Amino acid sequence: MEILIIGFRIFGKTITYMDKIKLTSFSHGAGCGCKIAPAVLDTILSSSNNNGVTNDPNLLVGNSSKDDAAVYYLGDGQAIVTTTDFFMPIVDDPFEFGKIASVNALSDVYAMGGKPLVAIAILGWPVDKISPEVASVVLDGARSACKEAGIQLAGGHSIDTAEPIFGLAVTGRVSIQHLKKNSSAKEGSTLYLTKPLGVGIITTAQKRGIVSDDDMQRAIDSMTQLNSIGARFGELEYVNAMTDVTGFGLLGHLVEMCEGSGVSAEIEKDKISVLPNIQFYLDKKAIPGGTNRNWKSYGHKTAGVGDNDWPILADPQTSGGLLVSVDNGKVAEFEDVCLAAGMTIKPIGTIIKQRENAVYVN
Repeated sequence: MEILIIGFRIFGKTITYMDKIKLTSFSHGAGCGCKIAPAVLDTILSSSNNNGVTNDPNLLVGNSSKDDAAVYYLGDGQAIVTTTDFFMPIVDDPFEFGKIASVNALSDVYAMGGKPLVAIAILGWPVDKISPEVASVVLDGARSACKEAGIQLAGGHSIDTAEPIFGLAVTGRVSIQHLKKNSSAKEGSTLYLTKPLGVGIITTAQKRGIVSDDDMQRAIDSMTQLNSIGARFGELEYVNAMTDVTGFGLLGHLVEMCEGSGVSAEIEKDKISVLPNIQFYLDKKAIPGGTNRNWKSYGHKTAGVGDNDWPILADPQTSGGLLVSVDNGKVAEFEDVCLAAGMTIKPIGTIIKQRENAVYVN
């Protein structure tokens, strides 16, 4: 989408005309790189309490773990999966922004092994800077993602904000026997990642005006790809843990998986898929601010990470892939399932017995 409507306020009135617009120029952050750093988030969550509310035994997944969504048991083996995710623009095109933000939010349900049922929109819009017609295009992108997921965008809430913000609150369902957590990885399991790393680096390069059209399109294609395969993985008993890789980067989400499961992990950096030309942009210092915050939060929990490794392994991913832990001996069967779904992936590492560090990089 090349031509859009921009709005300006002149003498208290919003004036609109047709032109190009760069949504990323209106935000201080981008996509999941806007997330609060893991160490800061730990502080925020540690100060919360139940305020006298008795723990609900039907709440199967909640604040007690660092999982992707909350899960509430309904009875008869069925549960509701509920989540929300929103952020500031990671791309300039409003349709693509809406679609990426929506695919990213839907991913939380898929990462639990569930299927989305319905979504509602969360919109913050600087109405004195950007015309509401542009926000309408953002919603069109969201509807496109929801249609692809087979659900309705059924409503939402909007406020006037200093920067554009968009995302979804998504409700899904999962059979208890198919529920996947990020805290149940088993020693000896094999690790897989379903999307390449590097979208944080590419989108930072875009914001600085140095990215090629081809590299940007590859990043957009990755971010708009639904993680719906997660619902299929939920049906596989030998998938013992799963999470999606987003703002904390691969290392951050793997650290969470290891700490929650009481294990450690070894990963092979050369086996991890990365978007093309990433080193070129790293040489240009196109490193998101979120990468540094990530590394400061959990770098001490890792070993073997070189100076050229952490900018990629800690790169905040927006609408990243699924990180999947597969039982020992089921690798061929799992890869056959992926191949049948049109996905060719290879192992990136192994879950090992808990050691001093959470993650070891070879």
